[in-house]
Amino acid sequence: MSVRVRFAPSPTGGLHLGGVRTVLYNYLFARQHGGDFILRVEDTDQSRYVPGAEEYIVNCLQWCGLIPEESPQKGGPYAPYRQSERKHLYKEYAEKLVKDGYAYYAFDTPLELENMRTQLHSNTNTNPQYDRTTRMKMRNSLTLIKEETDSLISKGEPYVVRIKMPENETVSFTDMIRGHIHFDTNLVDDKVLLKADGMPTYHLAVVVDDYLMKITHAFRGEEWLPSAPVHILLWQYLGWAKHMPQWAHLPLILKPDGHGKLSKRDGDRLGFPVFAMNWADPRTGETTGGFREMGFLPEAFVNMLALLGWNDGTEQEIFSLEELVKKFSIERVHKGGAKFDFEKAKWFNHQYIQQKNDAELLPLVKPFIQTHVNNVSDPYLLRVIILIKDRCTLLTDFWQQGHFLFETPELKALQSIREKWNEQKKQFFLAWLQSLSSTTEWNHTNIENNFNQLLQQQGLKKGDILSTLRIMLVGGKYGPGVFHIAELIGKTETISRISNTLSLI
Repeated sequence: MSVRVRFAPSPTGGLHLGGVRTVLYNYLFARQHGGDFILRVEDTDQSRYVPGAEEYIVNCLQWCGLIPEESPQKGGPYAPYRQSERKHLYKEYAEKLVKDGYAYYAFDTPLELENMRTQLHSNTNTNPQYDRTTRMKMRNSLTLIKEETDSLISKGEPYVVRIKMPENETVSFTDMIRGHIHFDTNLVDDKVLLKADGMPTYHLAVVVDDYLMKITHAFRGEEWLPSAPVHILLWQYLGWAKHMPQWAHLPLILKPDGHGKLSKRDGDRLGFPVFAMNWADPRTGETTGGFREMGFLPEAFVNMLALLGWNDGTEQEIFSLEELVKKFSIERVHKGGAKFDFEKAKWFNHQYIQQKNDAELLPLVKPFIQTHVNNVSDPYLLRVIILIKDRCTLLTDFWQQGHFLFETPELKALQSIREKWNEQKKQFFLAWLQSLSSTTEWNHTNIENNFNQLLQQQGLKKGDILSTLRIMLVGGKYGPGVFHIAELIGKTETISRISNTLSLI
């Protein structure tokens, strides 16, 4: 049977890097086995649906280069790929489960459910559940006679369908990462399968859709492990046990200190993104930053994610997507959580920036420069990239490390010049300005030779004057070779910056 895997997000907000890693592992597994990767949108919880979230998810996958064969946008043999458009399918299976005695109708109102939880709450039962111990005390088709149940349904009384978890049974399966896992059914509550609005919950929809779409392998986060017994029983109760996909529950991506799952709040607190791309929440108007807008290359982002919980058994860290397809193995995914290290993420990005040739970087860097200045020519920007590339870790660094190549900088370190200023330095720069004005071939070699000759004539040390020149041209004590800077900004701008500094000292 051909491998078929799926990523099934809910369109409720930004795409967490853990979600992208799930996509990546699905994608690599499918490509390695010549199978298909499917995007299925699980939008059955309409109360949490956020407009624009589905398009955002699709754009994130496109940016990462992880393109599905089947999706709501592309269609496919098992369309539709939005669960809200498959609503008519689920009720049939929910009613079959009721008919076969594996599920039941529950008519309890929110107030009745709240009263149950309040009455049963105790020091030993802090979170009362709708389960084997409480179901016979509630208003459902197990406690009502058939005629009353039928009457309530015919009158349009709101109801949900709940699975009837068996008592004193053990449910088990073999996880591709974690090995043999088993559950005591007495510890699992009667999950809702079909809501009062006719929409399925995740528990019913994921089983029905995985069966109908012929999914062979299901990779999802370990937070779904507690739901596994419900899903396994549904596969059995619906008569599909032999078609159940192989499961792998992926480890969590942890906070940098290793304590707890990495959240958006952690990123906000520590100053790094946790979403693939910027997410603008239409409900709150809040924009949350993403890796793309911070200046990460998609190849570096994908490479970094691949190694958050997996390695190929060697010391290799840089992998192209093609190499990952060849070397990936779900069995080598770690059971334990992987700590997120933002400094390591930036290291990956730096490696990829250095690997790219300058012409490849040009269209990637340009948008980040154009947010600050307009009308930058490609030939000039290419020269800037060549000059400062080795200093850049993020695409945004091309502005941070080279802003003075596009605009006259603020002289933030002017006081440093004043503290060591004297008449001899003043006379040197006045004389050098005269010499620069008559320089015909403007390149860094000629500029530096001119500088050195005048230093020798006036008996000055190069180090003392060079740091002053850097501040004049850059505004601070940083940047690439100062004579290369002068060559790039040109004669007129170089002379102007030196003259302006002299007027302020």
